Amino acid sequence: MSALTDFDASELSTRIHAREVSCREAMHAYLDRIHRLNPVFNAIVNLSPADELVAQADACDAELARGASRGWLHGIPMAIKDVADAKGFPTTRGCELLADNIATRDSVMVERLRAAGCIVIGKTNTPEFGLGSHTFNTLFGATRNAWDTAVSAGGSSGGAAVCLAQRLLPIADGSDFMGSLRNPAGWNHVFGMRPTQGRVPGGPGADVWVDQLATEGPMARTVQDLGRLLATQSGFDARLPLSLQSELQVPHDGRLQGLRIGWLADLGGYLPMDDGVLDACTAALRCMESAGAVVEMADFGFDVEELWDAWLTWRRALTGPRVEPLLALPRAREVIKPEALWEYDRSASLTFMDFMHASQVRTRYYQHMRTLFSKWDVLALPSAQVWPFDVALRWPQEIAGRKMDTYHRWMEVTVYATFAGSPAISVPAAFHPTRAWPMGLQLIAAHSADATLLRAARGYETIRGEFLSHRPG
Repeated sequence: MSALTDFDASELSTRIHAREVSCREAMHAYLDRIHRLNPVFNAIVNLSPADELVAQADACDAELARGASRGWLHGIPMAIKDVADAKGFPTTRGCELLADNIATRDSVMVERLRAAGCIVIGKTNTPEFGLGSHTFNTLFGATRNAWDTAVSAGGSSGGAAVCLAQRLLPIADGSDFMGSLRNPAGWNHVFGMRPTQGRVPGGPGADVWVDQLATEGPMARTVQDLGRLLATQSGFDARLPLSLQSELQVPHDGRLQGLRIGWLADLGGYLPMDDGVLDACTAALRCMESAGAVVEMADFGFDVEELWDAWLTWRRALTGPRVEPLLALPRAREVIKPEALWEYDRSASLTFMDFMHASQVRTRYYQHMRTLFSKWDVLALPSAQVWPFDVALRWPQEIAGRKMDTYHRWMEVTVYATFAGSPAISVPAAFHPTRAWPMGLQLIAAHSADATLLRAARGYETIRGEFLSHRPG
């Protein structure tokens, strides 16, 4: 039954609905693999008891026997990233103070996943509060890379990415603030997509008007699965007034011929990069060129330091209020990670004028990006500035001899899509020249052009099938 875990979600769905595979068989196959491999990788946390999950699978089989299906995810196991609420499961956000924080309702996204038929089996590991692109916390420990257990899985959707690469799940959700769907996808040789801001309604949480930089989205081993999951997650919800009302049109074809790609590389030397990162991405772009894409070096043309300062203000303004409610709890400052306290302490001194100035910079940046997308269909950047690093490190202190002045400066390459509200996708690009470490290429499109990215990724998938079929031991 281990072969069942090799199917992508669409193939598994087809076989379940054709009654070639039972939901019970699928559940047993995944649980067997999880019990064998999860102790090595530590990707899934708070897994439900097996007997309860098998009973849910049996109920799904009984529905199919009556000719009823909940949707394309009917009976398919999923684990939800541990920052989203799934009723009956703890939402710990990787924080010891929230170990017993049992969700009493589903988030909007989880509601939609369950309505499409999935069986929620547990949660996927994440760094504390989802901060930092390295999945570790003091509650559950570190998640190890699917290709090399000595190095980081990335984050903050690191547990989800490892589950996909190691076939612990057929498909996975994640969320992305500062590359949290893109970086771990790139480091584990899968696809991860940050949708257009508002495409996938989040929460609802304490604020529905300002807290908009993070977004949930899909992660998958195939672009077909990626698009189907995004379609399931997407759509307007009246509880989230800034969610997009426009319908997502998921393309069923791929296209690279004539696609105009602006290659930003390292922004003219501004972004420090590990040796080999740009070469890995250039190799992927050459493959696209061979299929008819037009790749040109692009001039970013915006003050990058001004943009970074505005980003810091926004991030502090949005992260501080997430940490603040926990500070009244006993031992909070002893338990909460120093990076989260750093964000909170700096948010406490921000003024409204500080935030409005940063918002005006962001507005000018958005309008500038519109001019870039009038010339190029997509912009390309690496999905990370470094190769996967030692799992015991908190974060890289320097890149190419340059000191990092914050715990997240090493992921600056991911802010350019987020700050513009643009969709971005990470596609597997290449492996390290001497190590089994994957790297991803980040493609960014204009606001609401999610279908453009999916079509480009499908075209890329078509020409790189053999490379994409590589899997970890």
